[in-house]
Amino acid sequence: MIPPRTAPAAVLWDMDGTIVDSEHHWIAAAHDIVRAHAPAAARTGLDALVGMAIPDGALLMRALGVDLPVDEIVRRQVAGVLTRMAAEPPRWRPGARELLAAVRAAGIPQALVTMSYRETADPVIAALPPGTFDVVVTGDDVDRGKPFPDAYLRAAGALAGAPDRAVAIEDSPTGSRRREPRGSR
Repeated sequence: MIPPRTAPAAVLWDMDGTIVDSEHHWIAAAHDIVRAHAPAAARTGLDALVGMAIPDGALLMRALGVDLPVDEIVRRQVAGVLTRMAAEPPRWRPGARELLAAVRAAGIPQALVTMSYRETADPVIAALPPGTFDVVVTGDDVDRGKPFPDAYLRAAGALAGAPDRAVAIEDSPTGSRRREPRGSR
C-alpha cells in the first residue's frame, strides 16, 4: 500500500536565483571589486560566487589578488548590490510569487533562507505580501554559510521542529550540497 501524501511541515526558500533573479548583481559587484583592486587578475572564477556565503566569496576575491580585509570586501560587495538593486530591481523568477502564495494559502509555514545579508533581502521581503515568511535567516545570521546546513537547520528548527519534515527550494549546487561536519568521516 502506498502511504498517503502529506504536506511538508515547512518550506524553506533560497532567495537569489530562486525567488528573484539577482545573482547577476552579486557577480557584477564582485567584478567591480576585483577590477579596482586586482586589475591583472582573471575574473573567470567569480561565477563560483553563486550560492556562496558572502565572506567565502570575499576569500575567493582575496585569492584573486584583492588586498583588502574580508570585512571590507563584504561591505563593498553588499553596497554594490544595493546600488544595483536600486537602479534595476531584481526580476521575479517565473512562478515564484504564485508558489509562495499557494504554499501560504495551504497553511504551510515558510522561511526565507538566503546567504544574502538582511539589508539586501529586506527589499525583496517588502515586495511580497506581509506574512509571506514566518522566519527569515540571512547570511549575517549564521557563522557558517552554505554549503554548511546551519541556516537551513535554524529555519527548519524554528518552523518544523525537525529538518526531515521540511522541504528546501534551492537553485545552486552550493546551497544544495550537504557539507559534512568536520570529523564525521
